[in-house]
Amino acid sequence: MKTPWKYIHPSFKLNGLPYQSDGLYEIAKDLINSGAHYEISIGKFIQEWLGSNEAVLVRTSGSTGTAKDIELSKHKMINSAKATGTFFKLAENTSALLCLPANYIAGKMMLVRAMTLGWDLHIVAPEKDAITQYDNDYDFVAMVPYQVHYSINSLNKIKKLIIGGGSISKELNDQLQEVDTEVFATYGMTETITHIAVRRINGLAKTMDYTALPDVKFSVDDRNCLTIEAPEVSEILLHTNDVVRLISPTSFEYLGRIDNVVNSGGVKLFPEQIEAKIATFIDRPFIIASEKNDALGEQLILILEEDASKEKPNFNQVFSVLTSYERPKKIYSFSKFPFTETGKIKRNEILNSLQNYKK
Repeated sequence: MKTPWKYIHPSFKLNGLPYQSDGLYEIAKDLINSGAHYEISIGKFIQEWLGSNEAVLVRTSGSTGTAKDIELSKHKMINSAKATGTFFKLAENTSALLCLPANYIAGKMMLVRAMTLGWDLHIVAPEKDAITQYDNDYDFVAMVPYQVHYSINSLNKIKKLIIGGGSISKELNDQLQEVDTEVFATYGMTETITHIAVRRINGLAKTMDYTALPDVKFSVDDRNCLTIEAPEVSEILLHTNDVVRLISPTSFEYLGRIDNVVNSGGVKLFPEQIEAKIATFIDRPFIIASEKNDALGEQLILILEEDASKEKPNFNQVFSVLTSYERPKKIYSFSKFPFTETGKIKRNEILNSLQNYKK
């Protein structure tokens, strides 16, 4: 039985030092026995990767439902790594930074890309300002939005940056227009082994459209939700709940989750698009959602996290950028929002709590 995952690219380095399978396994043991919390998860994944099992057990984030464990083929993880290398033109000796937790797919795949493609991968604690603490420059880095927010003045250390794991606020998007780094938003999920589409969000090549990685094709179902055909990373056709405007078999514009779509008086509204419009005016976590209304069927609501240290938003100003259909009819506040470990708001948990409160 072939085990290509045990083949470590001869150019692979970890924190500047070259390793092959045996030495890497020993380093993994050291990380597990005496490393920091984030290093233990790195060590455990390296051992799992070098083991004889053909699949890796990965936990989903739980942002759109209950977190669960799924198995991913190591062969297909290698295919995903190669697709990223091809799309972004990242050859051997690429310098990369792992600043995401390795207990989720995004962090695991940075390790797989490095071992497969022969990168020099530096590992640091997955803190909000990880890039600001070191003087190294990097060819390729993956971050979540809140890390980018706290690293905005140090992005000149990075040539190519991908952002995933959450929406990019209008404020952050505007800030990214001022940096020389090539910045990309990613589209994907655990089931697609991270990103299967990306869009440039700054520079002359910026766009609202997501472009497929190699060997990925898109279509839509009768709900206008995205269907993904990606045989190199998934055995099955993947049906999503993401409403899109299909541009071609390899590109689309993301509109929002069908689970979140609000039908108010016959008008379909996408909470994600409304959130993006008002994000600049609200300096705390919030979501746009809906509740039942006798006249409209559903009406929009705004739910905010309370923050006694800050002034309440000026809602006249906030809502001035919205159409009459988009303006929330009620505002609720929560003492503390629940988040996933990767920083996504647990929207369903908030709405369930609101329903229980109103009973």
